[in-house]
Amino acid sequence: MASRVRIRRKHPAVELNITAFMNLMVVLVPFLLMTAVFTHITILDLNLPKPGNSKAQNNKNPPFELRVTIRKNGLILSDNKGGVIKQIPLRKGEQNYPVLKQVLQQVKARFPDKTNLTILSETNTPYDQLIQVMDSARSFRTLYQGEWVNAELFPDISIGDAPAGRKQ
Repeated sequence: MASRVRIRRKHPAVELNITAFMNLMVVLVPFLLMTAVFTHITILDLNLPKPGNSKAQNNKNPPFELRVTIRKNGLILSDNKGGVIKQIPLRKGEQNYPVLKQVLQQVKARFPDKTNLTILSETNTPYDQLIQVMDSARSFRTLYQGEWVNAELFPDISIGDAPAGRKQ
């Protein structure tokens, strides 16, 4: 019986050439970083009523509350002392946010220390309308000492359901 002898040939060590790959990474990484869309998450603080607070609000002299009610046929700005301040009808089938912002600026001029506002919306109010009213009520752009700045209106916003009837 003849024995078989295996002869192994030694292969020379192969050096890995990664120069082309490194060139690709040098170009690709900055390109991806420049074209990436970074998300920006904004958190909006809302004031919700405390549990069991409905009985405490039956006092004889409640604090001044400013309300914006979102209706299908327009916006209603009112307060709990004098009633309706301004009814803002639709403009070209859309809510008239610039007029709301203008009226809120006038109210802010009369009550500069007031920072809270309640937004009441009807059932099935589109989310976009609610956000547009919040944005209109929080701040406005104005020229101050030669620069455009965001001035505060009513940043402390509470939300709720609008009463079913037409009256507030």
